[in-house]
Amino acid sequence: MFGLFKKDPIQKLQKEYEAKMLEARDVQRSGDLRKYAVVMEQAEEILKKIEAAKIK
Repeated sequence: MFGLFKKDPIQKLQKEYEAKMLEARDVQRSGDLRKYAVVMEQAEEILKKIEAAKIK
């Protein structure tokens, strides 16, 4: 009952992941492949956090 208004941490991470993937797409289209690699690495870290949260 007390967890009724609690935000889902997986949902928050999923939104962050989607935002990073959109950012990565835009960076790739601009031609900056080094920055694209950095953004993709950040997205992968968020994905790992999502997977870890699902296991718990």
